[in-house]
Amino acid sequence: MRAGKLGTLKEMRSQAIPDRLLALQRLVFEDPTLENRPAKAQYKKVIGEIEDRLADLVAQRTVGDQIEAKINAKMLQRHQEYLRELRLEALREEAGPETPATEKRLKELEALDARGLARAALDVLRPKSLDQVVGQESAIKALLAKLASPYPQHVILYGPPGVGKTTVARLALELAKARTHAPFAPNAPFVEAAGTTLRWDHRETTNPLLGSVHDPIYQGARRDFADSAVPEPKLGLVTRAHGGVLFIDEIGEMDTAMQTRLLKVLEDKRVTFESSYYDEHDPNVPAYVKKLFRDGAPADFVLIGATTRDPDAIDAAIRSRCAAVYFEPLTQAQVARIVSEAAARLGTKVARRVPDLVASYTIEGRKAVQILADAYGHALERAGGTRGATVREEDVLEVGQAGRIVQHTPARARRVKEVGKAHGLGV
Repeated sequence: MRAGKLGTLKEMRSQAIPDRLLALQRLVFEDPTLENRPAKAQYKKVIGEIEDRLADLVAQRTVGDQIEAKINAKMLQRHQEYLRELRLEALREEAGPETPATEKRLKELEALDARGLARAALDVLRPKSLDQVVGQESAIKALLAKLASPYPQHVILYGPPGVGKTTVARLALELAKARTHAPFAPNAPFVEAAGTTLRWDHRETTNPLLGSVHDPIYQGARRDFADSAVPEPKLGLVTRAHGGVLFIDEIGEMDTAMQTRLLKVLEDKRVTFESSYYDEHDPNVPAYVKKLFRDGAPADFVLIGATTRDPDAIDAAIRSRCAAVYFEPLTQAQVARIVSEAAARLGTKVARRVPDLVASYTIEGRKAVQILADAYGHALERAGGTRGATVREEDVLEVGQAGRIVQHTPARARRVKEVGKAHGLGV
């Protein structure tokens, strides 16, 4: 067939050497335009050219066969790997993400949850209603006026530690949710954060308060996002508090730059996200990610900050947008009342002078409750573990000695005369 296409059948059938050499030239060089038959003196040269050309063709075919063999081997290897991945994926879909190791860890976690200790003493002794909060009637009234309103305000609570700022804020929201004119839903969240632990970095790789965007290349993301290089937004506490209250304890300890960014959220009631890896025209981006980058995340909440510092420690712009509520320091009589009511909630009796003795050690309600709980433990130990043991003065004194707690007023003025006692006041 090839000879027929090249028009050399006649020369191939000829008995003449020049005709046969011409036919070989046409076949080997694939050139049907060759017409000159070689002379006898050119036989050796023509045969050499034909041999060189045939050697090149054989070499090309040999190399081509080797390359094709390698290609076939690679294709077979890739095909086997692809089949192996398909089998593994089918097995994962059939069995799920769990493995014996993960199931074992899950059982260990469930066992730890079931083996939890009893509630802490502070959880038991914490006031369950605003009526049980002692000494802060005016502060409670002011906070309710600002929170349980059709137009609630952001509030900053000022006051010494241990007077009930966090407890009052939590109970005030529960009371506001029961008011029909308040905008809070029955499931309005109370999200609590500590200003001393809220940290962020200027590269925006993490921000637990406002939220951040996880870069799929450098920070890691879920596999379905990482494979397609889609940035994954992480929502912060301000979005979790949407529709409720965001309580920041020790707000004065927050970073100044974070306070400024929080101010922007308070004004816009939204958190915006940005990423150089986000492409709104990418078909692999999920709809909710596009919505977060386009519209931002909702963050409409009431901010309640608590601080033991002076107002100057708070950013002036935030102070101007927040109402101020001041909690008063507790008197010794109020601390003694807190101890008596806490003992009733604890289900124990106290000696007559125990509340006043505890009040002489501290002016903080939280600390007074802790001293009472420790003294109750000593009373139980003394009574052999019998519940309902009476807390005596020696139990409180033992707690004070063990904790090296010094009384605030070791010497008090009395109405009787005593030699060597002088009380004065210097201003």
